[in-house]
Amino acid sequence: MKTSAFPIFTLKNTPSEAEIISHKLMIKSGMIRKLSSGQYTWLPLGYKVITKIEKIIREEMNSIGSVEILMPSVQPAELWQESERWDQYGPELLRFSDRHDRNFCFGPTYEEVITDLIRKDVSSYKQLPINFFQISSKFRDEIRPRFGVMRAREFIMKDAYSFHSNEESLNETYELYKSAYKNIFKRLMLDFTIVDADSGNIGGNESHEFHVIAETGEDDLLLDKSMNGMNLEIAKIKFKENNLDAILNKENLQHVKGIEVGHIFKLGQKYTEKMKTKVSTKDSKTVNIFMGCYGIGVSRIVAAAIEQNNDERGIKWPKPISPFDAMIVEIDGHKDSKVRSFSETIYNNLKKKGVDLLLDDRDLKMGNKLNDFELMGIPYAIIIGSKEAEKSITTIMTRKDSSKASASPEDIYKIISGK
Repeated sequence: MKTSAFPIFTLKNTPSEAEIISHKLMIKSGMIRKLSSGQYTWLPLGYKVITKIEKIIREEMNSIGSVEILMPSVQPAELWQESERWDQYGPELLRFSDRHDRNFCFGPTYEEVITDLIRKDVSSYKQLPINFFQISSKFRDEIRPRFGVMRAREFIMKDAYSFHSNEESLNETYELYKSAYKNIFKRLMLDFTIVDADSGNIGGNESHEFHVIAETGEDDLLLDKSMNGMNLEIAKIKFKENNLDAILNKENLQHVKGIEVGHIFKLGQKYTEKMKTKVSTKDSKTVNIFMGCYGIGVSRIVAAAIEQNNDERGIKWPKPISPFDAMIVEIDGHKDSKVRSFSETIYNNLKKKGVDLLLDDRDLKMGNKLNDFELMGIPYAIIIGSKEAEKSITTIMTRKDSSKASASPEDIYKIISGK
């Protein structure tokens, strides 16, 4: 991709409304722009990071047999009334009426919709277990949206749902999702932990949260030296019940801040009982289906990753989710045909090898281009000026430590790919 076709919207000044580093850097680097309170447009650079995260999530969901679907964003009130959440959920549920005065809500979560789908098409234990997931925009009418996409009203989320004829099957699938989530956050190269959690508005008898460790996190976590942990509020209850030793080693406990990026729940029969979602069993009995749900905040991961990976010059992306593998910084290519030709040659050769590449062919000074490179956090800059073009060599700058080294065209791919 070239900047002539892939516009860059970097800013020199720090936006006044941004409170935390990820919000500041996402706006300055040209990843997002505010539409209204808690709503953001994802610009090309930001959306490219989103797609990298979604790709990893899809691969791990597919690996455990979870199949992708897509459900409507607007949900009929009748389903929420049936589950008794229409009044319970609170003002975060955005309610409205259509032209026929029928009540709807904009989906913050999809337990009712997916349960309605299953009860219409599943009647026998032989059809179970079933695992579905989707990646889509959700809306929660937060009373105080803040921190950019960290606590937004509209956000991108992966939500998955599993259905089972018995609790044993649910437990097995729950562990599969937990393992898949671990793989996702390891592949994203994020420092994370898993903690026992409160099920909140979603419900169920067991749940776990996945947190990226960050000083700006809104959640208080208690971890032992093995990094086992729980939400601090739950830990206080366990302390009172004298039941903490079963989960945490009381020695060397540490209090850390976390950004919740994933939450999995054993819902049991909470929704299927109220919504009369049943199957016939092997011995011809009829039972309510057992259910689990599993969420990941896709857009929130972007902010969490930046909170963990930045310096005074900008973002320092983990390689798997960087918008590009490398950026060619072309110096005066618009007026030096040798520089332009050499840059094009390097660009085309790397593209043929599968490198996801951005060629900065803008009419800007080298300093401006390198400032943007550091701000956007791309792992490598391939610098090509008149001296490089003359000698058929490049200068590679590594974003991680700002080191520079000469590299022949043959060596560039080895450096970038690590092969």
